[in-house]
Order: sequence, then structure tokens, then C-alpha cells
Amino acid sequence: MMGPEAAGLWSDGPVPLEQPLRSSGRRSRRRGPAVNRAPEETVAPDLGEVGPRLGPAREILLSFEEDEPKVAIFEDGVLVEVDLDRPQSRRTVGNIYRGRVQNVLPGMQAAFVDIGLERNAFLFVDDAHPSNAWAMEEDAAEERPRRGEVSISDLVHAGQDILVQIVKEPAGTKGARVTRGLSLPGRYLVLVPHMDHVGVSRRITEGQERERLKSVAQSLRGGGMGMIVRTVAQGASEADLEADWRLLVASWEEIGQRARDTKSPALIHRDLDVVHRLVRDQLTVDVTRLVVDRESELARMRNLLQAAAPAFAGRLVLARPAEMRQGLFAARGVEQEVERALGRRIGLPSGGYLIIDQTEALVAIDVNTGRYVGDADSANLAETFLTTNLEAAREIARQLRLRELGGIIVADFIDMDSPEHQQRVLQALETACAPDRARPQILGITQLGLVEMTRKKARQSLRDLLTKPCPECEGRGRVPSEETISRRIRRQICQHLRTSAAEAVLVEVQPIIAAMLIGQGGQELRALEQATGKTVFIRGTADCRLDEMRIRASGTRLEVEILARPVHEGQELDVEVQEPHVSSKADGIARVDGYVIDIEGGAAKVGELVRVQIVRAYRTYARARLVEGGA
Repeated sequence: MMGPEAAGLWSDGPVPLEQPLRSSGRRSRRRGPAVNRAPEETVAPDLGEVGPRLGPAREILLSFEEDEPKVAIFEDGVLVEVDLDRPQSRRTVGNIYRGRVQNVLPGMQAAFVDIGLERNAFLFVDDAHPSNAWAMEEDAAEERPRRGEVSISDLVHAGQDILVQIVKEPAGTKGARVTRGLSLPGRYLVLVPHMDHVGVSRRITEGQERERLKSVAQSLRGGGMGMIVRTVAQGASEADLEADWRLLVASWEEIGQRARDTKSPALIHRDLDVVHRLVRDQLTVDVTRLVVDRESELARMRNLLQAAAPAFAGRLVLARPAEMRQGLFAARGVEQEVERALGRRIGLPSGGYLIIDQTEALVAIDVNTGRYVGDADSANLAETFLTTNLEAAREIARQLRLRELGGIIVADFIDMDSPEHQQRVLQALETACAPDRARPQILGITQLGLVEMTRKKARQSLRDLLTKPCPECEGRGRVPSEETISRRIRRQICQHLRTSAAEAVLVEVQPIIAAMLIGQGGQELRALEQATGKTVFIRGTADCRLDEMRIRASGTRLEVEILARPVHEGQELDVEVQEPHVSSKADGIARVDGYVIDIEGGAAKVGELVRVQIVRAYRTYARARLVEGGA
């Protein structure tokens, strides 16, 4: 097997150290009553016969609507996670890059690395040694060194080419955080190429099984590379582990070859897409059903499961016809929950509510009783507060996962004077957080009565993925991005046409949304018509709000087409040239009731009133020429 030196994956070789560098985490001080963490549950895979569930029953929905694969995870019937990949904002955590060190800052004990993204990546000293793989999420028991034992200048220098892996997505004004402690996760194992060590997940607690897995891992890996046995490997056969290991080694060898043949900065290895990540990371014995909303994807998913997790192939089902007609996520309430998760206020069953405010590094959560004034049999005000706080604890844990919130989290529960009530709320929060793979750390209640938490922050939050800073308030608020709005309006059009007998429909939207719905060369509009079996006319109208859609006309194709085209071939009219054409720089653009007029040679007339003659009228725009002496 190929060791790190043979792979040639850094330009000047590793910095010699007597012992591997092990990074240290911050020790948090607890103030006030602290919660005792329950032992982590062992999560075993469904290998052959399915064993008893170890946590909440999980149902996974896979939607391929609009060719945008999306995953929603329910636990005991409640939505807890949503995952999706969009072409323009695809997840980068796990990607490996060949980067070049731009500058080294000893005062910050960090370096900045150009990996080809918009902003340079941040490499902290704890992550700067290739053998530093001790921060692996499921690795067991190795202590990490204190900061200050080694300088960043001893590990990297400006101009050096190194391989790094993203461990934290770019956020706000910050670039991605990267590490040189590379790792390749598989279904059962994680290959750690720069670590000569075998680790077993802490969640595998049965001593004999730990020893068996460690023995198998030692026999598989040979020398020069490390391995971590994942939680789902519990009960796996030696053949399954060996197959997983061989696949990881082959992937690592390909990465090594690409790294040698590629110049910095460059992407060397991309992590799996959302569907394959689901199969790799989410399938445990608690998964009772996987629901797919496309018959064409059913066979592909079944083949994937047969190859990677055969015991789950029988749990894969097609969504019901009614769900597919309405849209699986809409029918199961996922879209509504996501919309709620983009807001600040979340209601509680009793009538209380949460206010959630998210900043770049801190999440503040406020708990309020709202209209809840206690049950008829409530003994006193303290019982009313306790009921609200217990509900809030469960909802906070769910919202952290659903919104993918991380970093420092402060929750202001309603004041509780009773230490017993405080401990009950902390324990409820701990229990609700137990299934969370990001493993929130609950630090207790401060002297001000605030509950402090931390949660691993690797992926973009749901808010950052689906929205953008509001241009009207200079980023102090959030509005849905154009892509999110265009997809929402597309769904609304589909829903309208499913219940309408009309052959065609004329829709008015904001011009930028119209452009996205039509797509380059009309490809998105053709896909929409193919999906609905109806004719759709899209008109951009400047007086529409960004998120507004108007159904201007429905009827036969001929009736709607007459209304959709406000001009006809041969017609002469006076128009104002509003802007140059985006791609044909010599042309200008005018609009009649939102209908685009492409004027040949009109770029020189921007801002002027001109006379044009319509040469050709199409469904979404018309071509025109300037009439000499007009206007």
C-alpha cells in the first residue's frame, strides 16, 4: 500500500517530529448546574437481519423534483434534517484540493492557502501537520497536544504546495477552514493516510466487538496508513470491511496520481453528492423506510443500495401517486417546515414560542410563554414555566438540526428558581440532542440563567443556503434568493396547471425571475411544459415584486398567445431603449408590457426613444430593427 511519502502529496515532505502533533480543543468552564451527559447510543447497521431499533424510528424521503436531489429525514414522524446540493452552492466539506500557501501569520498561528475558491482557505496550526488526524469525529481516546507546542512557521511556508481538505464551509466573509489531516470516509471505515493508527468509534461500546473490529482493521491496513472503524461497522463481516477498505485505498491512489499531475490551485477530489452521502452516512437500523418520488430513480436507488447497503433495498418504496402529483415534499409538509425554519419565530404546542436570531458565530434563542397561561390543574406559575421550557428544549434541539446551526448557542429559557426544574430542562435538552450527529455540547446554566451550548459547524446553514443578504437593507435582513424564488414559482405554476383544464397559461413575474424560468435558449420553459403537458407563456413585468406571480390569462393556446405577444411582425412602434443586450453587445433591449424587444444595433441608443419595426415575434421576445428618421 502507498504511504504518504510514496504518494508525493506535499512538496517538501513532512516536518520531522518525534511524535505526531495532536491538536487541542478548548476546555469550557461550566457555571451553574451542569448536565450529566448520557452515554452515546451505539448505532449498528442493518446487515442481513434487522435488529431492534436503538433510537427514534427514521423515515427518509428522496425527492428528485426539478432534477434537484433533496433529502428529508423524519424521526418519529417529525422533520429533523434537510439536505440538498445546488449546482451554484454545492457542498464543499470533504473536498480535497492541491493548494498553495499564500502567507503565514505566526502571530495568529495560521496560514492562508489558495485553493482556487473565491477566498483563501484558513489553515490553523492544529490542522497544519499531515499526521494530525486526531480530530476525526468518531476516533477514540487519543489525547491532543496543547497549543504553543509548535509554530505554524515550522509546518508550512509561503509558496509551498500542499494537499488540504475542507472541514468547514466558507461562511460570510470567512473562507473555508482546511486541514492537512486528510481522511476518506467509506460506509464502514475511514482511511486516514497520514496516521499510522487504528481507531474504533466511541459509540461501539461492547468490548468483544471492539476487539474484533480492531483486529480485523489491523490485518487489513498493512503499514503506512491509518484507519478508523465507523459506528455502522458494528456487526459487519470481515469481507464487507475488506471490500470497503480496498475501495478507499483505490480512491486514495487515484488522488495521489491526480495530485502529482495537477498544478496548484486545483480540486483533486470531490466528496459524494447528496444521494451517495445519504447511503454512506445515514443508513442505520433505525431507518424504517426510504421513499423516492420518481419511478425512474427507483431502480437506480435500489441498485445503489444493493451494492452498498443490501439490507435496506427492501425498505425502498415509491411515493404514493397522490404524493407524486402534489410533490412529495409539499405533500409531507417539508416545504412548509423549511419556510418556517427561515423565519425568526417558531411556535410551541402549548402556545409559547421561540425567537431564533442567527449571526455569523453566535445563535441566540429566546423562550417566551406567549398565550400559554398554564393548564387548569397547574399548581403555580413555576409549573407553567417548566411546561413551556420542556417544550422549548425539544424544539430547540430540532431547530438546530433542521436549520444546520452551529458555533456558540445561547438559549434564554424562562427563569426557573427550582434547581430540580433546571435539571429537568437540561436533561430534556440533552435527550433531544442525543440523535444529532453533530453532537451538541451542553455546558450548563450560567449565573445569568442562560443555557450555553456548542455545536459542530461544518455545513452552510439552511438560511445561508436558501437566502441571500437583502439588498434593500444592506444585509441587515434576509430575502429568498432568485433561484429559490424561481423554483417556488415553478412549483406554483405546476400546481395551478394540475387543477386547471386550460391548454395554456400566461404568467407574469419579475424580469429576473422570468429569465430564470425561461432559461438559456428556453430550455427551462420547455422542461416546465413537458412536465405539465401544457403551454406556458412567461412575461417579465417590472412592477411585480421579486417573489410575486400573477396568472394573467388561461385558455386555449391561441387565445393566450395573442395576449402574450403584444406586438406582431411588420408592426412599427416607438420604444425606449432601456439597456444593452447581455450577450449581443451591439443590440439594445426595450420592453412592451414586460415583453422583450431585441433591437439590432440598439446599444448605441440606450436611454433614447426610437422607432422600430418588428422583424420576428417569438413566444418570449421579438427581434426588431431601427427605422431611420423615426421618433
